[in-house]
Amino acid sequence: MNTQISALDPNSFTFFDNDLEDPQFTTTDSNAKELLENAKKLLSENQVIAIPTETVYGLASNALCSEAIQKIYVVKNRPLDNPLIIHISSLKMLKKYLLPDYIEIPKIYELVIKKFWPGPLTILLPKPESIPLEVTCNQPTVAVRFPSHPIARALISTCGFPLAAPSANASGKPSPTLASHVWTDLNNKIPLIIDGGQCNFGVESTVLDAISSKDPIILRPGGITFEALVQIPGFENLKVYNKDFIDKKLEMTPTTPGMKYRHYSPNAKVVLIDLGDDRIKSRIILKREVQRIMNGDAKKIGILLFTDNIKNIQNDLLKSKINLNTNTLINDSDLSNNNNIIEYSLGSSIHPEQVAKELFKGLRCLDEYKVDYIVVEGISEMNEGLAVMNRLRKAASLILKE
Repeated sequence: MNTQISALDPNSFTFFDNDLEDPQFTTTDSNAKELLENAKKLLSENQVIAIPTETVYGLASNALCSEAIQKIYVVKNRPLDNPLIIHISSLKMLKKYLLPDYIEIPKIYELVIKKFWPGPLTILLPKPESIPLEVTCNQPTVAVRFPSHPIARALISTCGFPLAAPSANASGKPSPTLASHVWTDLNNKIPLIIDGGQCNFGVESTVLDAISSKDPIILRPGGITFEALVQIPGFENLKVYNKDFIDKKLEMTPTTPGMKYRHYSPNAKVVLIDLGDDRIKSRIILKREVQRIMNGDAKKIGILLFTDNIKNIQNDLLKSKINLNTNTLINDSDLSNNNNIIEYSLGSSIHPEQVAKELFKGLRCLDEYKVDYIVVEGISEMNEGLAVMNRLRKAASLILKE
C-alpha cells in the first residue's frame, strides 16, 4: 500500500465555536474540500487514515463500524483489550450516535463540556448499542472527546459520523506529534496521512470519569490539568489515578487507553531522574548517571534537558555534545567517537506546557540518532507536569529516585 501525505493549513479553517450543538466551518484553502472528501471516501470504505489533532496525530476510522475498528488494532499492532477514544465534531453528533433517546448527558459533565470542549478532554459515558464492542473492549463505558484541532473537526464534520482515533504510531512507541513520525511508523500500512504541522499540546487528552464512582477521577492526565478541573463545581474531590489511589482490577480491564500497558517507549533505554522539585539533587544524579553510562559500553547517549539547566551541565560534563535544537547540520561522522552525548531541549522546566509539546518529539529525535540511552530529568507534577511525568514513567526502563 502506498501512503500519501497531503498537507493542510489548520489556520485556513474558521469555526463558530460558540455553537457546540452543530458548528459550521469555512476554509480559505482551495484544496481543502477535495482533500477532506477524499479522506471521507476512505473512511466510508472502512479504511484507516492518520489525522492531526491538538494532542497527537490520530489513526482514524469509522467509529460505528466493527470492521474499520479492527483495522486500527491490526495496523498499530495494538493489544485487543486496550480501548479506543471516539471523536465527535458536535453535540448533535454526540446525541445522535452516543446517547440513546432516553439518556441525557450526565449533569456532572455539563460545566466541563461547556468550558473545555472543544479541547483535549475525554469523558466516559455509558456505552450505547451503536458503538462496536471493539471500541470499548467489552467495557460498559465509552470514552468520547470533541477535539479542537480545525482539521480534525472539519473532517469529522464532513464525514457526518464519529471517528475512533488512538495515536497514529506503532503500539508502545512515543506518540506522533508530526506527520513525519506517523510516516516512520506506519508508511505503507495506511493510504493517507493528513499533515497539519506539529500538534499544539504534544501529549494525549485528559481522560475524566465522573460516572463510575462517588468522586470524579482523572484516569489519564493530559492537556486539561487537574488544577483547571478541580475548580469546576462538583469536582472539588477530584482524584488522580496512580497518584491518589491504585486499582489493580481496573488496570487489568481498563476503561480507557494508557492504563494497562507500557507506552511511549523509544528504542533507546530511558533513564528517568524522578525527584520532583529538587532541581539541585536531580542535576547531580543526572550528571552521575550520564557519567556511569559513558563509562560503560554505550556509544551514544541522549539527554532530554531543560533550557534552565543546559548551561551548567554543559560546563560540567558535555565535552562532546550535539544540540538538536539548532539549525546546524549533523553528519553521521560527527557521531563516530565513543561517548558522544546528544542533547535535546524540552524548553523551560517552569513552563510544563512547553515540555509537554516537545516530549515525544524529543524522544523520537534522539531515537533517530540511534542513541543507546536517553537520560531525562523529571519535573514538578503541577499543571501539565502531571501528564509529562505520567508519560515518562511509562516510557522509562529505569527510574531513579535517589
